Amino acid sequence: MHYKAPTELADVAALLASADGQGKVMAGGTDLLARFATGTSRPFMLVDIKHVAELMAIEQHDNGGFTVGAGVCGAAISENAALRWMWPGVTEAMELIGSVQIQGRASLGGNVCNASPAADSVPALIAANARCRIMGSRGERHVPVADIIHSPGKTCLASDEFIVSFYLPPRAPRSADAYLRLIPRSEMDIAVAGAAVSVTLDGEGVVTHASVALGAVSPVPFLMPRAAETIVGSRLDAAVMVQLKKVVSASCRPINDKRGTIDYRNHVAGVLTVRAALIAGERAAAREKL
Repeated sequence: MHYKAPTELADVAALLASADGQGKVMAGGTDLLARFATGTSRPFMLVDIKHVAELMAIEQHDNGGFTVGAGVCGAAISENAALRWMWPGVTEAMELIGSVQIQGRASLGGNVCNASPAADSVPALIAANARCRIMGSRGERHVPVADIIHSPGKTCLASDEFIVSFYLPPRAPRSADAYLRLIPRSEMDIAVAGAAVSVTLDGEGVVTHASVALGAVSPVPFLMPRAAETIVGSRLDAAVMVQLKKVVSASCRPINDKRGTIDYRNHVAGVLTVRAALIAGERAAAREKL
């Protein structure tokens, strides 16, 4: 196995293209290297992107949006006060991945491209309407995070493509998000269910826009428009929360495994979504302006 550590974006694309489908990007390695230890076949070429400056940067734009490099680790995301304020749900989702040591390596791009149904950052990014900048030998394209994962372990990326960065759009006043998950242990485990909710309120506390995304309860993390429609026009009152839980629980497609049954996962997904919606609403109400 050949190890390469390019310093330029163009070199990453060229190296992956030269590997003829036998190259792998190492954005942090916390999942990839662990797979090698369990007997997964090793690629011909391992391309470490941590040495490309553009892939390791967090940039706040004049319009209030953010660009986060695919190689940025969880610790750096947590320590960015502006990003944490604007997108608390995205940052808290990334904070849940692994231990303190893992946080220093695990990247946003790696968590997405690992394509786990239970990836914590993905529902939060989907609810945030985040988009990916993807580069390959044939040029660039921009794809919503919601369209990246096609099935467990599989993404839409070609063998010579990699994610350069994530774009989080600017937020309207009185907007906020939240992410919650349930795991069997107190920490460092895989989610039984995860829920991300982003809302915008008007001056009267009524939800004018919402997005809801779920993880670990279907083959891929997914956006749930029906759940968002349930809370738009409401003040997140108790009756609406009861309806939200029903809609979410009825829309999940989980499996039975050692972490939980189908019925349990459906129930938990509904509970987590309600709690995340209420937290997002409380955060949004406290923000007269961003």
